[in-house]
Amino acid sequence: MRVVRLIFVDKKGNARSAMACALYKKMYEDSGIEAMARGLVVSFGEPLNQKAEAVMVGKGLDTTGFISQQLSEKDIKPGTLIFTMKESDQKRIIAEYSGANERNTFVLSSFVGEELEIMDPYGGSLQVYGICLEALGSTLKKLPEKLKEIENER
Repeated sequence: MRVVRLIFVDKKGNARSAMACALYKKMYEDSGIEAMARGLVVSFGEPLNQKAEAVMVGKGLDTTGFISQQLSEKDIKPGTLIFTMKESDQKRIIAEYSGANERNTFVLSSFVGEELEIMDPYGGSLQVYGICLEALGSTLKKLPEKLKEIENER
């Protein structure tokens, strides 16, 4: 499978998924793979979580004009991989979206071989959000190798 799009998903789509997406874009800007942030419960678009935005700006990540968006069926095209931050979200997506399945929807940390899920910083201090951003960066460093494995499976 040729990977052309990555969708990072969390509950509201305005913290962990946004941080993961912005980090991926900065780390792999020449990858040729589109990256998106989406939420599972987005009644209306919201700006970035203020603490997530603060730590992102501190790391030089682009936060310009960010508004959260609900994951939709039209987002899931051929060549799309969906990465959640926790297993329950993975299961929910597979159950609720016809384009999602066990071959294209993964828990990000498990996909790259890590044991722990990406922590939810909600309600934590700015430092907690910073720790979450660092954990995402560490996880994303392992992603290109795993993406190559998926592309070479056929």
